Amino acid sequence: MARSTFDFAVIGAGCFGAWTARALRDAGHSVILLDAFGAAHSRASSGGESRVIRMGYGADALYTRWSMRSLAAWKEFDARNAQPIFHPVGMLWLTGSDDRYVSDTQRTLVDAGVAHERLSTDDVARRFPQISTDGLSWALWEPNSGALMARRAIHTLVAENVNRGISYRIAGVAAPDAAGSIRTTDGETISASKYVFACGPWLPKLFPSLLGRRIFPTRQEIFFFAPPAGDTSFAAPAMPTWIHHPDLVYGLPDLENRGFKVSVDKHGPAFDPDTGSRLASAEGLAIARDYVAKRFPKLRDATLTESRVCQYENTSNGDFIIDRHPERDDVVIVGGGSGHGFKHGPAVGEYVRDLLTRSDFVAEPRFSIASKATTQARAVY
Repeated sequence: MARSTFDFAVIGAGCFGAWTARALRDAGHSVILLDAFGAAHSRASSGGESRVIRMGYGADALYTRWSMRSLAAWKEFDARNAQPIFHPVGMLWLTGSDDRYVSDTQRTLVDAGVAHERLSTDDVARRFPQISTDGLSWALWEPNSGALMARRAIHTLVAENVNRGISYRIAGVAAPDAAGSIRTTDGETISASKYVFACGPWLPKLFPSLLGRRIFPTRQEIFFFAPPAGDTSFAAPAMPTWIHHPDLVYGLPDLENRGFKVSVDKHGPAFDPDTGSRLASAEGLAIARDYVAKRFPKLRDATLTESRVCQYENTSNGDFIIDRHPERDDVVIVGGGSGHGFKHGPAVGEYVRDLLTRSDFVAEPRFSIASKATTQARAVY
């Protein structure tokens, strides 16, 4: 029976796992990266067409710093690839007069030295005439933020990892056995000094007693609408990424002619990533259409060209889980992306590398398993 030995085994080739494998390999370690269904597969949280990357996080400076670090890494990654990974279309926060979150975001951006601009509704109407300003009081503009091509990014990153000497397998695994090894579904035994489980919404299934009540996968629906023929105002670079925070609706421009993307950021119902239906609901489409008609009048009767169902892998408050297993010093859990994690992949990889390799490393208490409650009270958006 085949047996392989590595310094580190990373289980889960999504954004967190692939960047963690990269960071460990770049530090000189032997690494194997495994995924049960393959990188950026259709059910993966990292498998969608695109993701927003923004610096704003309300008053939460930690995630602003991580976004800043990650954006630099995404830009470096983009620069060495022929097809675009990062689209620098900017990020527009649409808000009302009593939206404290966006006001807090602006203060945090000031403190962090992030380029931004406060826009009046007249400014928005002039710069982005495709957006209706009805019901808005002002907007916050991040000119250096934008969109990431998620599925392409993960496929490209995993291919780069292989070229850098990381072993990659498409294979399912179980949690490590008492002997400190893992067995793949095709019978290979893999031994490592440390195991990193970055399996997104499958983490509660792998560690049910530890995470079954601490991670809450929810069903999230995404819709793509076709702009009018010949109209490029909803495509990059004319259209930015955007979020209307009071309504918790966000979207991305028509990237590479795929369609204008709209989704509701409110948590959906509980969802099983293996068996849950991936067909969007008529109710969800109606909500998206109502919002689009109000905010983007030229898309009032736009054709729906595609819909997807993905999942958020939420913790109780939205903070990540990046921590050692309380009963297994050789196991580290990396997850809890909570619908906002993709952009942070590079920073997560560096953090996990340091957690595993630096004796002087001081862990962030917010990422501990013990800090996660068993009831949801969302605090990170």
